[in-house]
Amino acid sequence: MRLFFLEMKRILSSRITQVLMALAILLSAVLAWLPVTYCYSTYTNAQGQEVTLTGLESVAFEKNLQVAAAGEVAPEKVKAAVEHYQACLRSYGVTESYDLPPGVYEREIMPVSPLLHGVKEAFADPETGMAPSIMEIDPDRLDSWYEICEQRIASLMAMEQPGSQAAQKTAMDMYRSVPKPFQVWPGMNTASLDYQNMLGFLMLLFCVVLAAPSFAAGYQSGADDIFRSTRYGRKQLAIVRIGASMCLSSLWFLGCSVVYLVTANSLFGWECVQTSLQMMYSIVSLPGWSIGQLQVFFAGAATLSVLASVSLTMFVSARCRSALSALAVSLLLCLLPTVAVMTMPGQLSTWLATLLPAGGTGIQASFLYAVTDFQFLTAGELAIWTPWAMLAAWVLEIPLFAWLAIRAYDRHQPG
Repeated sequence: MRLFFLEMKRILSSRITQVLMALAILLSAVLAWLPVTYCYSTYTNAQGQEVTLTGLESVAFEKNLQVAAAGEVAPEKVKAAVEHYQACLRSYGVTESYDLPPGVYEREIMPVSPLLHGVKEAFADPETGMAPSIMEIDPDRLDSWYEICEQRIASLMAMEQPGSQAAQKTAMDMYRSVPKPFQVWPGMNTASLDYQNMLGFLMLLFCVVLAAPSFAAGYQSGADDIFRSTRYGRKQLAIVRIGASMCLSSLWFLGCSVVYLVTANSLFGWECVQTSLQMMYSIVSLPGWSIGQLQVFFAGAATLSVLASVSLTMFVSARCRSALSALAVSLLLCLLPTVAVMTMPGQLSTWLATLLPAGGTGIQASFLYAVTDFQFLTAGELAIWTPWAMLAAWVLEIPLFAWLAIRAYDRHQPG
């Protein structure tokens, strides 16, 4: 344990560690605040003047306007919202809400807009996926709102996974277990979760930057020759260094996640975390989580992704002979899931983004985006939802790459 604490002290006493840790805490608060600055609302006052609200004023304005829509999303509330929308547009002789006179949308439609989320999507054509306008929807059909949503997930999965009955069945089973009726608490938007993902990616890079020189720097400077001549200079030192890096990375990541979530949820309002995932993303999203649960699940999953990436970085460091080459290879591996999603076709990109350690917090590929998507890894009659496959991969990769790093360091031959 003494070696472990000495290693932790060595890492924490480094100037680069102190700078990155301070920067990470600052970024956690700044990134939590940024989505609020993009909130924008306009309304026409009693004098006929257009008033523009931004930031927290906009959030408060919309939450106050939509207070009647908050709570359970009962079928009768969705039906009433659609009927109100249709009656409003007919009274002005238009077919689209953007054709309404100034101020009408904010006064008439915005109060019920949370309940209209996903209505067009649920009635999309099962063959083409094209959604109708709300004016084309028969409100009486909304008495069976949740049955219509189940029909939509069936048709969507038939389009997304046409060659896998197992994936279609798994998706249907998952959706049937989602708690209903849904909950909606206006205020928060998807940008808050996108920025949480961005924070995770930046933290991943920071942790990799700190871990990359762990072994390679000693090879390069020659200090490793001295370490190897000591009593605990081979396997024991490798275990201590890997354990210290992973412990610091996990505590650091979770600490920044707490700062982010406390700041973001305090700004938007803690009641917003009760909103069902389906009421912020697709109406037929598969997991039965609230937004608050998604935030926590993502923080935990991203921590595993970071630990798997740090473990892989330690293996790379044990194999490279210079700190620069170890850092370059490690950063390339961090970017590889995003590159794979952008450049590789179909299932190949899905498999790579799922199995690579850095796939949990990428810009284009991440646990967050996998949760809100409908991708499955399929092999014959086997179908695994990609977020579960990601978690399983990282749990296996953490000890695997750690063991490979210990083995590589123990067998390293100075040269």
